[in-house]
Amino acid sequence: MLNQANSPTHALSDRHLEAATTLSLKREPACFAFLCSRAVAPPQPVDSIFLDLASVDHFNGRASLWATLDIRSGASNDQAVSVLGFDETFLRPFSRALIEAAASRTPYRMTIMHNPDQAPRHRVVEYVTGPGTSLSEIIITPQDSVLVIAARTCDDHDEESLFQLPRTDSFLRSFVKMTCQADQALRDTLAESDKLARARMRDTA
Repeated sequence: MLNQANSPTHALSDRHLEAATTLSLKREPACFAFLCSRAVAPPQPVDSIFLDLASVDHFNGRASLWATLDIRSGASNDQAVSVLGFDETFLRPFSRALIEAAASRTPYRMTIMHNPDQAPRHRVVEYVTGPGTSLSEIIITPQDSVLVIAARTCDDHDEESLFQLPRTDSFLRSFVKMTCQADQALRDTLAESDKLARARMRDTA
């Protein structure tokens, strides 16, 4: 559900991304989530993945949003479980990193940059080892049929494997198409949030 701090007349409509972004993995090579040693749940087969828009805010003069990459598994009665949370800057470089790792067949290290001039804010977190751990790096390692997604936290030099995604051409094409469409929807949401914030400031001036 969106954080709607604006007045009711400028309410930002809730955007459910699940229906438009769900990708079934049942016909893909078997993938699992919660592979790390500190996971809060046992390994689960991933039957589908999707994106969800968790919140939209306007803070310090800029719009920002928070989205999640979720999985569903028959092992957990198809309940949605978030594995990654991220801001509006994440989807494009993550998609490029997946394709690069799959095509080159070599691990790809994606650094999560933090602006030292801004107040500390999470940009990417993982929900596998707890309620939300900020990440400094994501490592994508290609194997024969899957891509292993591992991560390193800001305070830990050790890498932890979090989940897997298929390495097949069919999945990668579908994933890139889905993330491109979702990225545009998120950018449209940011633009709308900025517009509503400006309207609110005019109304209260």
